[in-house]
Amino acid sequence: MRSSSEAAIAALPAATPVEEKDTVSVAFVAAALARLTEPARARALAAAGIQAELLRTPQARVTADAFAALWLAAARELDDEFFGLDARRMKSGSFKLLCRSLLPARDLGQGLRRVLQGFNCLLDDVGGELLQRGDEAVVTLHNRVAEAEAHRFAAETFLVLVHGLMCWLAGRRVPLRWARFDYPRPAHAREYAAMYSPESAFEAAETAIAFDAALLAVPVAQDERSLKAFLAAAPRSVFLKYRNEEGMAARVRRRLKPCVESGAEWPQFETVAAELHLSANTLRRRLDAEGASYQGIKDALRRDAAIHLLTGSRLSVEAIAARLGYEDASAFHRAFRKWLNTQPGEYRMRAAPPPST
Repeated sequence: MRSSSEAAIAALPAATPVEEKDTVSVAFVAAALARLTEPARARALAAAGIQAELLRTPQARVTADAFAALWLAAARELDDEFFGLDARRMKSGSFKLLCRSLLPARDLGQGLRRVLQGFNCLLDDVGGELLQRGDEAVVTLHNRVAEAEAHRFAAETFLVLVHGLMCWLAGRRVPLRWARFDYPRPAHAREYAAMYSPESAFEAAETAIAFDAALLAVPVAQDERSLKAFLAAAPRSVFLKYRNEEGMAARVRRRLKPCVESGAEWPQFETVAAELHLSANTLRRRLDAEGASYQGIKDALRRDAAIHLLTGSRLSVEAIAARLGYEDASAFHRAFRKWLNTQPGEYRMRAAPPPST
Protein backbone atom coordinates (compact mmCIF):
# COMPACT_ATOMS: atom_id res chain seq x y z
CA MET A 1 0.00 0.00 0.00
CA ARG A 2 1.38 3.42 -1.00
CA SER A 3 1.82 6.28 1.46
CA SER A 4 -0.03 9.56 0.90
CA SER A 5 3.17 11.23 -0.31
CA GLU A 6 3.84 8.39 -2.80
CA ALA A 7 0.28 8.67 -4.07
CA ALA A 8 0.68 12.42 -4.42
CA ILE A 9 3.91 11.94 -6.39
CA ALA A 10 2.19 9.49 -8.72
CA ALA A 11 -0.66 11.94 -9.22
CA LEU A 12 1.64 14.74 -10.35
CA PRO A 13 1.81 15.18 -14.13
CA ALA A 14 5.14 14.84 -15.90
CA ALA A 15 6.94 18.09 -16.70
CA THR A 16 6.05 19.37 -20.16
CA PRO A 17 7.84 21.76 -22.51
CA VAL A 18 6.95 25.43 -22.34
CA GLU A 19 4.52 26.38 -25.08
CA GLU A 20 5.80 28.82 -27.69
CA LYS A 21 2.61 30.77 -28.18
CA ASP A 22 1.77 31.92 -24.67
CA THR A 23 0.87 35.56 -24.19
CA VAL A 24 0.65 37.85 -21.16
CA SER A 25 -1.91 40.55 -20.41
CA VAL A 26 -0.68 44.09 -20.98
CA ALA A 27 -1.92 44.82 -17.44
CA PHE A 28 1.25 43.17 -16.14
CA VAL A 29 3.37 45.18 -18.57
CA ALA A 30 1.91 48.42 -17.23
CA ALA A 31 2.43 47.30 -13.62
CA ALA A 32 6.05 46.29 -14.30
CA LEU A 33 6.77 49.75 -15.71
CA ALA A 34 4.97 51.76 -13.04
CA ARG A 35 8.02 52.65 -10.95
CA LEU A 36 10.35 53.49 -13.84
CA THR A 37 11.13 57.02 -15.00
CA GLU A 38 9.89 57.94 -18.47
CA PRO A 39 13.33 57.50 -20.10
CA ALA A 40 13.83 54.17 -18.32
CA ARG A 41 10.36 53.06 -19.34
CA ALA A 42 11.11 53.84 -22.98
CA ARG A 43 14.37 51.88 -22.81
CA ALA A 44 12.67 48.88 -21.18
CA LEU A 45 9.90 48.81 -23.77
CA ALA A 46 12.44 49.06 -26.57
CA ALA A 47 14.51 46.23 -25.09
CA ALA A 48 11.40 44.05 -24.99
CA GLY A 49 10.18 45.07 -28.44
CA ILE A 50 6.86 46.27 -26.99
CA GLN A 51 5.30 49.39 -28.43
CA ALA A 52 4.00 51.95 -25.93
CA GLU A 53 0.78 52.21 -27.96
CA LEU A 54 -0.28 48.80 -26.65
CA LEU A 55 -0.47 50.18 -23.10
CA ARG A 56 -3.46 52.24 -24.20
CA THR A 57 -5.40 49.07 -25.05
CA PRO A 58 -6.28 47.34 -21.74
CA GLN A 59 -7.26 44.11 -23.51
CA ALA A 60 -3.96 43.88 -25.39
CA ARG A 61 -1.49 41.06 -24.84
CA VAL A 62 2.23 40.60 -25.48
CA THR A 63 4.22 37.45 -26.10
CA ALA A 64 5.72 35.60 -23.15
CA ASP A 65 9.19 36.25 -24.56
CA ALA A 66 8.49 39.98 -24.72
CA PHE A 67 7.30 40.08 -21.11
CA ALA A 68 10.35 38.10 -19.97
CA ALA A 69 12.59 40.62 -21.74
CA LEU A 70 10.66 43.48 -20.13
CA TRP A 71 11.07 41.94 -16.66
CA LEU A 72 14.84 41.71 -17.16
CA ALA A 73 15.03 45.25 -18.60
CA ALA A 74 13.05 46.71 -15.68
CA ALA A 75 15.32 44.86 -13.22
CA ARG A 76 18.38 46.37 -14.90
CA GLU A 77 16.93 49.87 -14.86
CA LEU A 78 15.97 49.68 -11.18
CA ASP A 79 18.70 47.28 -10.03
CA ASP A 80 15.72 45.56 -8.45
CA GLU A 81 14.32 42.16 -9.42
CA PHE A 82 11.06 42.94 -7.59
CA PHE A 83 10.06 45.94 -9.76
CA GLY A 84 10.74 48.55 -7.05
CA LEU A 85 7.71 47.36 -5.08
CA ASP A 86 9.45 46.82 -1.75
CA ALA A 87 11.19 49.39 0.47
CA ARG A 88 14.34 47.27 0.13
CA ARG A 89 15.67 46.65 -3.35
CA MET A 90 16.00 43.02 -4.40
CA LYS A 91 19.29 43.70 -6.15
CA SER A 92 20.21 42.07 -9.44
CA GLY A 93 21.53 38.57 -8.85
CA SER A 94 19.40 37.98 -5.75
CA PHE A 95 17.09 35.51 -7.47
CA LYS A 96 20.05 33.47 -8.73
CA LEU A 97 21.55 33.31 -5.23
CA LEU A 98 18.18 32.30 -3.79
CA CYS A 99 17.85 29.46 -6.30
CA ARG A 100 21.34 28.20 -5.53
CA SER A 101 20.41 27.93 -1.85
CA LEU A 102 17.60 25.50 -2.67
CA LEU A 103 19.45 22.53 -4.15
CA PRO A 104 20.53 20.90 -0.86
CA ALA A 105 16.84 20.64 0.08
CA ARG A 106 15.67 17.03 0.34
CA ASP A 107 12.00 17.59 -0.50
CA LEU A 108 9.51 20.21 -1.63
CA GLY A 109 8.58 21.17 1.95
CA GLN A 110 12.15 21.97 2.90
CA GLY A 111 12.77 23.70 -0.41
CA LEU A 112 9.66 25.85 -0.08
CA ARG A 113 10.62 26.89 3.44
CA ARG A 114 14.00 27.97 2.10
CA VAL A 115 12.29 29.93 -0.68
CA LEU A 116 10.19 31.82 1.86
CA GLN A 117 13.11 32.36 4.24
CA GLY A 118 15.11 33.75 1.34
CA PHE A 119 12.42 36.23 0.33
CA ASN A 120 11.93 37.21 3.97
CA CYS A 121 15.61 38.15 4.06
CA LEU A 122 15.61 39.92 0.69
CA LEU A 123 12.43 41.97 1.17
CA ASP A 124 11.08 44.12 4.01
CA ASP A 125 7.44 44.73 3.07
CA VAL A 126 6.52 41.42 1.44
CA GLY A 127 7.06 37.93 2.83
CA GLY A 128 5.42 34.57 3.25
CA GLU A 129 4.84 31.77 5.72
CA LEU A 130 4.13 28.07 5.17
CA LEU A 131 1.48 26.52 7.40
CA GLN A 132 -0.24 23.14 7.40
CA ARG A 133 -3.98 23.17 7.97
CA GLY A 134 -5.33 19.63 7.95
CA ASP A 135 -4.54 18.06 4.58
CA GLU A 136 -3.70 21.46 3.04
CA ALA A 137 -0.35 23.25 2.89
CA VAL A 138 -1.00 27.00 2.87
CA VAL A 139 1.41 29.76 1.88
CA THR A 140 0.19 32.96 3.51
CA LEU A 141 1.43 36.29 2.20
CA HIS A 142 2.35 39.24 4.44
CA ASN A 143 2.10 42.38 2.32
CA ARG A 144 2.70 45.81 3.83
CA VAL A 145 2.88 47.67 0.51
CA ALA A 146 0.38 50.48 1.01
CA GLU A 147 -0.54 51.85 -2.42
CA ALA A 148 -3.36 49.74 -3.89
CA GLU A 149 -1.97 48.97 -7.35
CA ALA A 150 1.52 48.29 -5.99
CA HIS A 151 0.02 46.11 -3.23
CA ARG A 152 -1.76 44.00 -5.85
CA PHE A 153 1.23 43.67 -8.17
CA ALA A 154 3.51 42.81 -5.23
CA ALA A 155 1.17 39.95 -4.31
CA GLU A 156 0.94 38.76 -7.92
CA THR A 157 4.71 38.87 -8.39
CA PHE A 158 5.54 37.20 -5.09
CA LEU A 159 3.11 34.34 -5.62
CA VAL A 160 4.24 33.87 -9.22
CA LEU A 161 7.85 33.54 -8.03
CA VAL A 162 7.00 31.23 -5.14
CA HIS A 163 4.72 28.96 -7.15
CA GLY A 164 7.14 28.91 -10.09
CA LEU A 165 9.94 27.80 -7.78
CA MET A 166 7.70 25.17 -6.20
CA CYS A 167 6.97 23.69 -9.64
CA TRP A 168 10.66 23.75 -10.57
CA LEU A 169 11.74 22.06 -7.35
CA ALA A 170 9.21 19.28 -7.86
CA GLY A 171 10.06 19.00 -11.56
CA ARG A 172 6.42 19.37 -12.54
CA ARG A 173 3.24 21.31 -11.92
CA VAL A 174 2.14 21.64 -8.28
CA PRO A 175 -1.65 22.11 -8.55
CA LEU A 176 -3.17 24.77 -6.30
CA ARG A 177 -6.47 23.94 -4.64
CA TRP A 178 -7.41 27.57 -4.20
CA ALA A 179 -6.07 31.11 -4.07
CA ARG A 180 -7.38 34.06 -2.03
CA PHE A 181 -6.50 37.72 -2.27
CA ASP A 182 -7.02 40.55 0.21
CA TYR A 183 -7.80 43.14 -2.50
CA PRO A 184 -10.73 43.80 -4.84
CA ARG A 185 -11.14 41.80 -8.03
CA PRO A 186 -8.91 43.43 -10.68
CA ALA A 187 -9.96 44.00 -14.29
CA HIS A 188 -7.58 41.23 -15.43
CA ALA A 189 -8.85 38.69 -12.87
CA ARG A 190 -9.54 36.15 -15.63
CA GLU A 191 -5.77 35.63 -15.78
CA TYR A 192 -5.80 34.26 -12.23
CA ALA A 193 -7.44 30.95 -13.19
CA ALA A 194 -4.33 30.07 -15.22
CA MET A 195 -1.81 31.82 -12.99
CA TYR A 196 -3.02 30.33 -9.72
CA SER A 197 -6.28 28.40 -9.55
CA PRO A 198 -9.82 28.50 -10.99
CA GLU A 199 -10.87 28.66 -7.33
CA SER A 200 -9.74 32.26 -6.80
CA ALA A 201 -11.50 34.66 -4.42
CA PHE A 202 -11.03 38.38 -3.76
CA GLU A 203 -11.50 40.75 -0.82
CA ALA A 204 -10.51 37.87 1.46
CA ALA A 205 -9.16 38.20 5.00
CA GLU A 206 -5.69 37.21 3.79
CA THR A 207 -3.75 36.54 0.61
CA ALA A 208 -2.84 32.86 0.42
CA ILE A 209 -2.53 29.82 -1.84
CA ALA A 210 -3.13 26.19 -0.86
CA PHE A 211 -2.11 22.79 -2.18
CA ASP A 212 -2.15 19.13 -1.08
CA ALA A 213 0.03 18.87 2.04
CA ALA A 214 1.18 15.39 0.97
CA LEU A 215 3.16 17.07 -1.81
CA LEU A 216 5.52 18.57 0.76
CA ALA A 217 7.23 15.16 0.79
CA VAL A 218 7.91 15.14 -2.98
CA PRO A 219 11.72 14.82 -3.46
CA VAL A 220 13.52 17.76 -5.05
CA ALA A 221 14.08 16.82 -8.68
CA GLN A 222 16.81 19.32 -9.59
CA ASP A 223 20.59 19.47 -9.67
CA GLU A 224 23.32 21.93 -10.69
CA ARG A 225 22.87 21.17 -14.37
CA SER A 226 19.12 21.72 -14.38
CA LEU A 227 19.59 24.85 -12.24
CA LYS A 228 21.75 26.40 -14.96
CA ALA A 229 19.08 25.67 -17.57
CA PHE A 230 16.34 27.06 -15.32
CA LEU A 231 18.23 30.28 -14.64
CA ALA A 232 19.14 30.68 -18.32
CA ALA A 233 15.44 30.64 -19.18
CA ALA A 234 14.32 32.82 -16.24
CA PRO A 235 12.05 34.66 -15.75
CA ARG A 236 10.09 32.90 -18.52
CA SER A 237 10.78 29.57 -16.82
CA VAL A 238 9.14 30.93 -13.67
CA PHE A 239 5.97 32.65 -14.84
CA LEU A 240 4.98 30.00 -17.40
CA LYS A 241 4.73 27.23 -14.80
CA TYR A 242 1.08 28.06 -14.24
CA ARG A 243 -0.85 25.83 -16.57
CA ASN A 244 -2.50 22.82 -14.98
CA GLU A 245 -1.24 20.14 -17.36
CA GLU A 246 -3.16 17.36 -15.62
CA GLY A 247 -6.58 18.98 -15.99
CA MET A 248 -9.25 18.37 -18.58
CA ALA A 249 -8.77 21.84 -20.10
CA ALA A 250 -5.10 21.02 -20.75
CA ARG A 251 -6.06 17.74 -22.45
CA VAL A 252 -8.50 19.55 -24.70
CA ARG A 253 -5.89 22.26 -25.40
CA ARG A 254 -3.34 19.63 -26.43
CA ARG A 255 -5.93 18.07 -28.76
CA LEU A 256 -6.74 21.41 -30.40
CA LYS A 257 -3.25 22.88 -30.59
CA PRO A 258 -2.34 21.13 -33.90
CA CYS A 259 -5.37 22.78 -35.50
CA VAL A 260 -4.04 26.27 -34.86
CA GLU A 261 -0.50 25.25 -35.82
CA SER A 262 -1.34 23.60 -39.13
CA GLY A 263 -4.63 25.18 -40.11
CA ALA A 264 -6.40 21.81 -39.85
CA GLU A 265 -10.15 21.69 -39.42
CA TRP A 266 -11.38 22.15 -35.84
CA PRO A 267 -13.14 19.06 -34.45
CA GLN A 268 -16.66 19.24 -33.09
CA PHE A 269 -17.07 19.29 -29.32
CA GLU A 270 -18.80 15.91 -29.38
CA THR A 271 -15.90 14.43 -31.36
CA VAL A 272 -13.36 15.58 -28.78
CA ALA A 273 -15.53 14.22 -25.96
CA ALA A 274 -15.71 10.82 -27.69
CA GLU A 275 -11.91 10.80 -28.19
CA LEU A 276 -11.52 11.40 -24.44
CA HIS A 277 -14.01 8.57 -23.74
CA LEU A 278 -16.50 10.98 -22.17
CA SER A 279 -20.00 12.07 -22.95
CA ALA A 280 -20.42 15.65 -24.15
CA ASN A 281 -22.23 16.57 -20.93
CA THR A 282 -19.47 15.07 -18.76
CA LEU A 283 -16.74 16.91 -20.67
CA ARG A 284 -18.69 20.15 -20.39
CA ARG A 285 -19.04 19.68 -16.60
CA ARG A 286 -15.34 18.84 -16.21
CA LEU A 287 -14.30 21.95 -18.12
CA ASP A 288 -16.76 24.10 -16.20
CA ALA A 289 -15.32 22.84 -12.90
CA GLU A 290 -11.89 24.15 -14.04
CA GLY A 291 -13.33 27.51 -15.08
CA ALA A 292 -12.91 26.65 -18.76
CA SER A 293 -15.04 26.02 -21.83
CA TYR A 294 -14.45 24.46 -25.23
CA GLN A 295 -15.07 27.74 -27.03
CA GLY A 296 -12.87 29.60 -24.54
CA ILE A 297 -9.97 27.22 -25.16
CA LYS A 298 -10.37 27.62 -28.93
CA ASP A 299 -10.54 31.39 -28.56
CA ALA A 300 -7.39 31.52 -26.39
CA LEU A 301 -5.43 29.39 -28.85
CA ARG A 302 -6.60 31.49 -31.78
CA ARG A 303 -6.00 34.75 -29.93
CA ASP A 304 -2.42 33.91 -28.97
CA ALA A 305 -1.62 32.56 -32.43
CA ALA A 306 -3.16 35.68 -34.02
CA ILE A 307 -0.98 37.95 -31.89
CA HIS A 308 2.14 36.01 -32.85
CA LEU A 309 1.27 35.99 -36.55
CA LEU A 310 0.35 39.68 -36.59
CA THR A 311 3.53 40.74 -34.81
CA GLY A 312 5.95 38.10 -36.05
CA SER A 313 5.04 37.45 -39.67
CA ARG A 314 4.18 39.29 -42.87
CA LEU A 315 1.05 37.27 -43.54
CA SER A 316 -1.95 39.36 -44.52
CA VAL A 317 -4.89 39.59 -42.14
CA GLU A 318 -6.89 37.51 -44.62
CA ALA A 319 -4.21 34.80 -44.66
CA ILE A 320 -4.08 34.78 -40.85
CA ALA A 321 -7.86 34.44 -40.70
CA ALA A 322 -7.71 31.44 -43.02
CA ARG A 323 -4.81 29.92 -41.09
CA LEU A 324 -6.84 30.12 -37.88
CA GLY A 325 -9.85 28.42 -39.45
CA TYR A 326 -12.16 31.37 -40.07
CA GLU A 327 -14.37 31.12 -43.14
CA ASP A 328 -13.84 34.78 -43.96
CA ALA A 329 -11.79 37.72 -42.72
CA SER A 330 -14.83 39.54 -41.35
CA ALA A 331 -15.46 36.75 -38.81
CA PHE A 332 -11.82 37.00 -37.72
CA HIS A 333 -12.15 40.79 -37.40
CA ARG A 334 -15.20 40.40 -35.17
CA ALA A 335 -13.50 37.80 -32.98
CA PHE A 336 -10.30 39.84 -32.63
CA ARG A 337 -12.24 42.95 -31.71
CA LYS A 338 -14.09 40.94 -29.05
CA TRP A 339 -10.77 39.66 -27.62
CA LEU A 340 -8.75 42.85 -27.64
CA ASN A 341 -11.22 45.66 -28.41
CA THR A 342 -9.32 46.64 -31.55
CA GLN A 343 -9.00 45.50 -35.16
CA PRO A 344 -6.15 43.17 -36.21
CA GLY A 345 -4.66 45.68 -38.63
CA GLU A 346 -4.70 48.41 -35.99
CA TYR A 347 -3.11 46.04 -33.46
CA ARG A 348 -0.37 45.17 -35.96
CA MET A 349 0.40 48.86 -36.51
CA ARG A 350 0.53 49.56 -32.77
CA ALA A 351 2.80 46.58 -32.13
CA ALA A 352 5.08 47.20 -35.10
CA PRO A 353 8.49 48.78 -34.47
CA PRO A 354 8.76 52.41 -35.59
CA PRO A 355 10.38 52.96 -39.01
CA SER A 356 14.12 53.55 -38.89
CA THR A 357 15.32 57.01 -39.72
